[in-house]
Amino acid sequence: MEKFTLPGLPSSTPFFSCKPFSNSLTTLTFSSLTRPQGLVAVSVAFNPQGNFDISMFDEQPDSSKVEPPMPPTEGRFDVVIDNNAIHSLDLSPFHNATGITSPSLAEPKELLERTIGFTINYTREDPNDPRELSEFPDIRLWFVRLDAVYPWLPVLLDWRAGELARYAAMLVPHQMSMKMGVVFNPEALELFMMKKVFVAYSWLKHHNIPKPRLKTGDMARMLGFGIEDQLFDLVDNNPIEPSQM
Repeated sequence: MEKFTLPGLPSSTPFFSCKPFSNSLTTLTFSSLTRPQGLVAVSVAFNPQGNFDISMFDEQPDSSKVEPPMPPTEGRFDVVIDNNAIHSLDLSPFHNATGITSPSLAEPKELLERTIGFTINYTREDPNDPRELSEFPDIRLWFVRLDAVYPWLPVLLDWRAGELARYAAMLVPHQMSMKMGVVFNPEALELFMMKKVFVAYSWLKHHNIPKPRLKTGDMARMLGFGIEDQLFDLVDNNPIEPSQM
């Protein structure tokens, strides 16, 4: 079992402030940056298929009780990767499962309806190796390559089954804690999510997906962030040509 704990975001930029909601989420607004009090905790539990259950509002981070993982969304695209694909950085399992063979061929509407998830069939060289999947460099490198080719992928993941949390763990620096499980580097998590907000919002708008702000904001909330409309206004006022995305 892993518990993902997101500490309060420290001061790092003059353009945003991070202030806690009453429900312990973090909101990005325009003014001076302040450090929120307390922790923002996301508890994550594995099942044998590698899915997660996310409890966004757990205010008892020391609790050992974690709800059973939510099942994968019915009919989702399930990407199964094994040691061979991981060691060769082979993205064909993703291509075969989703039908996406290049960024330009993605069909956002169908992908958003069905969502995408991952099953990692990874055989450890040492059966007694205690590391979690997100601690293996070769697994993380596979996800790094996938994310480099399809940077908007997080908005298509099966969030309710915890796929966004696992995806973030593959890409964001974190440490293991005997008490708290996995603890993200807060600045790295903030940068990761802000980049994904920019990419996903522009990508959804480019494909004329209804309510791109709502969809992008929902993605951010899954990792404990609230996005103000002012940020989207800035992006809209400084559009990027499709050839630059």
